[in-house]
Amino acid sequence: MRQFFKYVLATMTGIFLLGVLGFVLLVGITAVAISSDKTAVVAKNSVLEIKLNKPVAERESRESIGALFSNQADNIGLEQIRATIRRAKTDDDIRGIFLNVELVQAGRASLEEIRDALLDFKKSGKFIVSYADAQSEGSYYLASVANKIYLNPQGTLEFNGASSETMYFKGLFEKAGIEPQIFRVGSFKSAVEPFFRDSMSDSARLQTSSFLNSLNDFMLAHVAESRGIAPARLKVINDSTLVHNADDAKRLGLVTDLGYYDQALDYMKGKLGVDKSKKLSLIDLDDYEKSDDAEGSTSGNRIAVIYAEGDIVTGKGGNSSIGSTRFAEALRQARLDDKVKAVVLRVNSPGGSSLASDIIYREVALTKKVKPIICSMSDVAASGGYMIAMACDTIVAQPSTITGSIGVFGVLPNIQPLLRDKLGITTDRVNTGKFSDFPTITRPLSAFEKQQFQNEVNRIYADFTTKAAQGRHMPVERLRRFASGRVWSGTEAKQRGLVDVLGSFDDAMRIAARRANLEPDDYRIQRLPRQKTMVENLFSGFNEELRLRLVQQEMGPLYPVYEQYKKLSTMQGVQARLPFEMMIR
Repeated sequence: MRQFFKYVLATMTGIFLLGVLGFVLLVGITAVAISSDKTAVVAKNSVLEIKLNKPVAERESRESIGALFSNQADNIGLEQIRATIRRAKTDDDIRGIFLNVELVQAGRASLEEIRDALLDFKKSGKFIVSYADAQSEGSYYLASVANKIYLNPQGTLEFNGASSETMYFKGLFEKAGIEPQIFRVGSFKSAVEPFFRDSMSDSARLQTSSFLNSLNDFMLAHVAESRGIAPARLKVINDSTLVHNADDAKRLGLVTDLGYYDQALDYMKGKLGVDKSKKLSLIDLDDYEKSDDAEGSTSGNRIAVIYAEGDIVTGKGGNSSIGSTRFAEALRQARLDDKVKAVVLRVNSPGGSSLASDIIYREVALTKKVKPIICSMSDVAASGGYMIAMACDTIVAQPSTITGSIGVFGVLPNIQPLLRDKLGITTDRVNTGKFSDFPTITRPLSAFEKQQFQNEVNRIYADFTTKAAQGRHMPVERLRRFASGRVWSGTEAKQRGLVDVLGSFDDAMRIAARRANLEPDDYRIQRLPRQKTMVENLFSGFNEELRLRLVQQEMGPLYPVYEQYKKLSTMQGVQARLPFEMMIR
């Protein structure tokens, strides 16, 4: 009896403590929610400071526990940046923008969207001042629009062209005793090369060189225009790496002034008539009130914007992936809602599962039958990312978008050497049929099994290219000349008919409104799919975040390899995705 009461008391104590903990968490969440709703007060004669010191994503997310309790997002939403700059343009209290950007974490197309917003801001007659201690090529691309560009006299400016690097795992697999069995279609489908090569193939090098030069030439043309430097001269500066230090950057006209942070502030004080002994009123991007003129409309009409960002996976997925079930539901919701007059599909994805991509493609095709659906391509919309876009009425891409890669592949590892030779483990089996254990990873595939796997990859590729040709209104034989897994820049894709319009997200919105016969102020924006709430993130993400932090701390510099292993382990079925972890800088 004593033991019984002892257990009862312990249970009641546990329930009480859990209740107290829940109450504390609830109070904390409520406090964070209330504080996040507060609108910043903008003083007169203020300057909007843009730092971009976190990764730039399509939508702001607060998935981590740290973000929840600090009231700071894990990233910076591209839509937030653009909307904030747009509002600052017409805000009489904002007199200018201070770009305090060094190592911006954003893709080329995202940079173009931000840069376009800054150029539009300058039309108001307000100033833009940039400052950096050291500047990457991407951040300089943004800074090049500024009226004044300050660089620390001892600082550096990277201006030496674009580079792409891929990590190869052939040696690792050989040492581990893992044989990757590869199945693919297309000489340019280089996504699987890291599994069986230790360097780029000629075809991979050709396509990479082509789109990298396209991206770099586009960037140089715009910098040349902003800085008043002849394009041919700027290309020589870029190709020959003539900028070695701050003095070179100033002498060659890439920056206007060599100076320190306080000198940049003093210049802005002078522009605003503020005494140098006084504090300049800087308001941070996060603190500045966000608004969207279109969303402020009272119209009952809506344009649904569906954000498809991340790897394409089967099932629900998450805020950082494109789950086929969740996105099919979002498209159906937009299609069946009579208030939604048009849909804009915003794609930023290297692809993923071909099955999941095809599920989403089907919903796009069904939506196209009942209302306009326009695709807006961001940094990457390739392979599976292209598949989900190809049924849209119009495809809009930035010249710097990475797209195409129309091809598929499959990888089935044979770990028998690892088990037998490295670990001393053997396997045996009993089958009811000759191929009952197919597919398996504990023995090599037979020639017949390999052919069956390849046949399935060929079938999916034929289906992919046939549907792409239908969407692009061209003969399938012509489309396949641009397929074979080849990657293109947005400019190259436009020349080949793979995209319709070179432009921004705003251009896609204008096309959608026009197709739906809507005036610019006659609709509201409905953003889909719904993101998780703070409470949902709290209870679903804590264990996973803690586990990843421990793994990252333990593995140190090897953590990127682990990340790639995890991506490989989640690949189910035939894949339609970009070259594996292609890093462009």
